[in-house]
Amino acid sequence: MHRSNIDDPDLTLTSLFELWPETPAVFLRRRMLCFGCPIAPFHTVIDACREYGLDEQAFRAELRAAVRQPGQ
Repeated sequence: MHRSNIDDPDLTLTSLFELWPETPAVFLRRRMLCFGCPIAPFHTVIDACREYGLDEQAFRAELRAAVRQPGQ
């Protein structure tokens, strides 16, 4: 079975949230409205970072950290 990569640039936000349930908290801490948004099935982390003016690499590091350390 193929394991998805959290850093896949084509991974949609909906897939990200489903595969790694720890990740919505990262978005919510930053007051990003992506979790539950009707556009989430079409947007990627790249799109979200562009919309919110975030550094993509730093944000991805936060996502990876959340997956490594659930609940923190």
